[in-house]
Amino acid sequence: MSDKSAEKHTEARHWLMERVLAETRETAHLTGFSELSDRVIKAIATTPRHCFIPPEQQDWAYADAPLPIGRGQTISQPFIVALMTELLAPGPEDVVLEIGAGSGYQAAILAHLVQQVYTLERIPELAMMATQRLQELGFANVTVCVGNGVQGWEEQAPFDGIIVTAAATETPPALVRQLKPGGRLVIPVGPPHRTQDLRVVEKDAQGVAHSRSVLPVVFVPLIDRG
Repeated sequence: MSDKSAEKHTEARHWLMERVLAETRETAHLTGFSELSDRVIKAIATTPRHCFIPPEQQDWAYADAPLPIGRGQTISQPFIVALMTELLAPGPEDVVLEIGAGSGYQAAILAHLVQQVYTLERIPELAMMATQRLQELGFANVTVCVGNGVQGWEEQAPFDGIIVTAAATETPPALVRQLKPGGRLVIPVGPPHRTQDLRVVEKDAQGVAHSRSVLPVVFVPLIDRG
């Protein structure tokens, strides 16, 4: 990368962080918090989003907007990535599951914050590209697998946290089962291609799940491959 390109990306990342922090403040009446944690801010600010999008989308790499990544899928809006990561409340020793690897961007953010990230992707082509990209960028604590996200990843469960980057029509029971007591599941729930409800599901010490709504969102649908 040329010095000019590096400088351009640095400036764009700075602008993006200003936008993400501003939107965090603007939505505080819905989310319940007006600031992001320093750990989440650093993870967003240091992850090169331009490395996770197709060449034809490079001019918009640091726009605070979702972008197409092929196969009918998108890379999420950075504010939503930051918000969902904050809601997950990941700790340094946590093992987390992501449903919907996509380009690998959300997994890369999580990799800065936890001990291990497992991520499932139903489209083999995207899973392969995400694996290659994450390896090239040095994210050694992310494991990508092709699989049905609705069923989770039983072999690696239980998880301290689960984050779902596609909208389910209802919260998948398998994902709730695979949460540890005290764990959190962050998931958009609602009909395909319409406004959905971003929810946080928390499992208490007795294993009982409690759900709360956070924000209206729009995600691609979570598809059950059966």
